Parts: sequence; C-alpha cells; structure tokens
Amino acid sequence: MKRYNLRIKGPVGDIETLIEDPGPQRRGLALIAHPHPLHGGSLDNKVTWTLARAALRRGLVAVRSNFRGVGRSAGAFDQGLGETEDLLRVAAVLGAQYPGLFWSLLGFSFGAYVQNRVAARMAAERLILVGPAMRLYAFDAPDLPTHIIHGSADELIPVAVVRAYAQDHGIPLHEVEGADHFFHGKLKPLRALAEDLCP
Repeated sequence: MKRYNLRIKGPVGDIETLIEDPGPQRRGLALIAHPHPLHGGSLDNKVTWTLARAALRRGLVAVRSNFRGVGRSAGAFDQGLGETEDLLRVAAVLGAQYPGLFWSLLGFSFGAYVQNRVAARMAAERLILVGPAMRLYAFDAPDLPTHIIHGSADELIPVAVVRAYAQDHGIPLHEVEGADHFFHGKLKPLRALAEDLCP
C-alpha cells in the first residue's frame, strides 16, 4: 500500500488530503468525510479511519481530507457549504489522477451531511452515510444507491429520526446494536458493515 499526502488547491487555499492506495489491483476510489470540525473532527477520527480501512480492504483508494480550518487545511468552518466545494475539488483532482475509476462517497456525522450535498453534484456509484447528523442538518433525498449505518444507542442523533428518513426515501438502514454516536467499542462491526457495502 502506498500512503501519501497532498495539499490540493481549493477555493480558499490548501486542502490537506491523505491518500492510501492499495496498489495496481485498485478497483475504485473512496472519498471519506470526517465529523464536525468544531468538535474535534479531523481525518484522523477513529470512525473515519475505520471507514478508510474498510475501503482499502475492498480495493478502493481511500481519500481523506481535513475540512477548512483543521490541520493544514486553509479557511474556517463554513456550515457545510464551503466544505462541499472543497470535497468536490478533491474529487476532481484525484479523479484525474486515477482516471476510469468510480467513486464511493462515505461520511460520518457532519461529514455525512457534506457527502449528501456532494452526491447531488458529482457522479458516484454509491453513498454511505454513517451516523448522519439528521437532527442538526437537512438531508436531501439522494438520487444514487445509498445505505445508512447508525448506532442503535446513538445519544446525539436518535435512531428513530434516521429510521423515519430511511423509510421515507427507501434507503436501507443498517443498525449497529448497542453502538453510540462514536461507535465506542463497536468499530469492528462498523468496519465489517462498511466492507460489505463497498463494491
């Protein structure tokens, strides 16, 4: 596996991006978005890291970026608007670097909200929303194959809210029994689910 960092030029400056490439047998690209930057979210978040491991196991190039104002990424928190633009820029640059490979979009919590927005504006094969922050942000109906992973004991985003959204839009919901919002002690079942949902 090759692991390297890029500073991609975005609308307000550098976007710190980490790429993990499984090698010549790569079968696609996974863009992975981290939780809320004002509450400690970064590309090193353990759930985000777990999703990257799942993507790599399935032969996908795992791409993680820091949102605005986090790590070496320029700018300041922009309520998901600027963050959407930045991820679209990252996808454009990496898509050109790996031509002919499809994208899978994965996001955790606030990152799921951003990926819901990204999915409306770029071609992707699938969208995987993990612990989506649906009580805090308005999620549109996705028009690509979508799955949701959510903890049955999520203390921040009640699973009932997510169930209602999933039912309204015909989206499969995969509940991790006993998992809280940050999947403490439940990263293994989260990873297994994410692997199953990647191509």
